Amino acid sequence: MLDRRKFLLGAVPVLMGAAREPATVMTAADAHVDGYPTVQAVRWIGEKLSQETAGRLGIRVFHSGQLGREGDTVDLVRHDVIDLTRVNFAPLNNAFPATRVAALPYVFDSTMHMRRAMDGAPGREILRRFGERDLVGLCIYDSGIRSFYNVRRAVHEPGDLHGLKIRVPPSDIFIQFCRVLGANPTPLPFGEVYSALQTRLIDGAENNIRSFHSTRQFEVARHWSETRHSHSPEALLISRQRLERMPARDRQLLLDIATESVEYMRILWDKAEADSRAAVSAAGVQINEVNERAFRAAAEPFVRAWLRDPADVELLRSIRRLA
Repeated sequence: MLDRRKFLLGAVPVLMGAAREPATVMTAADAHVDGYPTVQAVRWIGEKLSQETAGRLGIRVFHSGQLGREGDTVDLVRHDVIDLTRVNFAPLNNAFPATRVAALPYVFDSTMHMRRAMDGAPGREILRRFGERDLVGLCIYDSGIRSFYNVRRAVHEPGDLHGLKIRVPPSDIFIQFCRVLGANPTPLPFGEVYSALQTRLIDGAENNIRSFHSTRQFEVARHWSETRHSHSPEALLISRQRLERMPARDRQLLLDIATESVEYMRILWDKAEADSRAAVSAAGVQINEVNERAFRAAAEPFVRAWLRDPADVELLRSIRRLA
């Protein structure tokens, strides 16, 4: 943590010395590569802040996991080492129970259903619950539809995953769901998936098609099977202490612009997703449909078993009412 703090503090004078740099540069972390929709959305927030404050405020985004894994960056935010981080719900599931409901398989019927839910009361409730750990959820971003891909064979039925070593995020939900389907879940950091596929440490993984493309995993995993099992969203987080240190006007401005950035991110996301699908298909990846009814049937008892807290049961009901 101290090394990262020194790194960040060392970067600030460079930023401050550049022409027209904001007087206060907030640092933001993102595990995704440069140009990814969430990276661009957080940059957009910084640009808008700079415009609205005549250059007083801005954001510097450290992309591609420069500041550590997603889970690590949450701790960096909580300990006031960095200001902001963009994190998928999956690695938050164990520490932040409210994120589990939205990460469960087949909770959402479509991208539009997920967006209605995350823009509405369910999303507001999840953001509110981040406050229980002294974090503030500024907004919720899309993370696409997650499906399975692998180096060995097309997957059509749940049984086709039997025995495959599948990389999953460090989330009990993803680990146990893979086991339900008969796969061998292998938690690995996101940045290690390409080499693990290449060396056959794992047989496959699951993610959205934009990440599959942007990390070039399609070069080694040639089978993409449209299970569409998860829409696990992403959160942009700041510590409560950092937000409360800001003047009230700046605090509200950040909250408002972060909310506005969701629509900007979705425009970028929809185009990037379509472009990635076309690119991996043109590169020869075999894309196949699956028996989604069989996958949903396998998931339903698993989902029910996870919902022990009455508040989570109600959260799921509120999500499904918006389908």
